[in-house]
Amino acid sequence: QAQLAESGGGLVQAGDSLKLSCAISGRTFSKDAMGWFRQAPGKEREFVAGFGWQGYSIEYADSVKGRFTVSRDNIKNALYLQMDSLKPEDTAVYYCAYRLNEGNWSRYPRDYGYWGQGTQVTVSS
Repeated sequence: QAQLAESGGGLVQAGDSLKLSCAISGRTFSKDAMGWFRQAPGKEREFVAGFGWQGYSIEYADSVKGRFTVSRDNIKNALYLQMDSLKPEDTAVYYCAYRLNEGNWSRYPRDYGYWGQGTQVTVSS
């Protein structure tokens, strides 16, 4: 079982940066894949970034490519999302997700069995 807890959200202005953290606990393995997703009001949860087995495979949604960077610290047991050049359209609740015993990331929320509670990111224009 995995327990996830996001932090680091907040209210910022367009062009600012934020770094989200996801603390991982429970019976987890560094080889397992993780992802960041976000959900804006009235919209479906969407893929933001995927972090595959030990970081050998990383992918980003086109909308954040070049602005967001995902990383994982296996010693601290945490996943991070560095968000630069934030835009108002990045406003959403951000979630980290975990795939137990699976090393490949996925763009589909249904493929992740464990989720954090989410952290709100609001970007004003």
